[in-house]
Amino acid sequence: MAKMMYRDAIRNTIFQEMQRDSRVVVLGEDVVGGMGTAGGPEAIGGIWSTSTGLYDAFGPDRVIDTPISESAIMGAAGGLALAGKRPVAEIMFADFIGVCMDQLWNQIAKFRYMFGGKSVCPAVIRMPCGAGYNAAAQHSQMISQFVTGMPGLKVVMPATPEDACGLLRQAIRDDDPVVFLEHKFLYAMSGEVNDDPDFCIPFGHARLARAGQDATIIASGMMVSYAETAADDLAQDGIGCDVIDLRTTSPLDEEAILDSVEVTGRAVIVDEAPPRCSLATDISSLIAQKAFASLKAPIEMVTPPHTPVPFARELESAYLPGPAKIAAAVRKTLEYR
Repeated sequence: MAKMMYRDAIRNTIFQEMQRDSRVVVLGEDVVGGMGTAGGPEAIGGIWSTSTGLYDAFGPDRVIDTPISESAIMGAAGGLALAGKRPVAEIMFADFIGVCMDQLWNQIAKFRYMFGGKSVCPAVIRMPCGAGYNAAAQHSQMISQFVTGMPGLKVVMPATPEDACGLLRQAIRDDDPVVFLEHKFLYAMSGEVNDDPDFCIPFGHARLARAGQDATIIASGMMVSYAETAADDLAQDGIGCDVIDLRTTSPLDEEAILDSVEVTGRAVIVDEAPPRCSLATDISSLIAQKAFASLKAPIEMVTPPHTPVPFARELESAYLPGPAKIAAAVRKTLEYR
């Protein structure tokens, strides 16, 4: 085990996979160095520092700076994957998915199906996402609801440095396209990481982050940390909560969700995306359809309002889910006996 930050777990995993497999290539805006550099010790490795040192180690044929064109990045990733490479492409902000939607939705996600399974498209699309640092409406959005709803894509939302490592390695080795959603607020999180160079976490297997008998809290990505804090606060009052870290939203570990709700009888779903047509509503529907008889209280969703992300610090704080809102939702379910 080694202790490292979330961003370092991502960078180290990419480095190890590039060493292991010459087909792995990296592309994106400023992935060579950023800030006008051309690699070298002074290069920060993009604005998130997740590709530092890759250019110096693997050169221009495998670490490719691109123009500011998300449609070109996404299209190149799909083409490289079809040609036998294993591209790891970075879209600097997930908010920019709109300009490359055709390449992702109509091409990358559908190649394997439309070619009758005879072609694979092992592209990893890394998308930093999420709010919390006052970047306003166009650089703060959670886009999990869009990509989770696209058949043909696998969607990953790691909540810890170790999961970032194990899930990213699994994504790079997977023969299907994977959208890898990294919450920007998690990059500086530190934690223990399995240093086995073959450590992978299989998709579709949720993690039980906290255990309890009174309520189930379901979350992914950054929301897991908030859910854990809420559960710890509630535990001081004798309220025990299961906290389910989904890890992947497609495939979704339905069994983990339903098994927990059948025990606790109460469900609180935490999602940073707006509530309409979201992961929260999808999971709420799943529970209502398949675990209705076990419910002791109405399902609660903790989400932002159906508005753009505000810029002002006070408004953004009010907009986002947080531990206090999650704890209040759990207490609300406990009013039903």
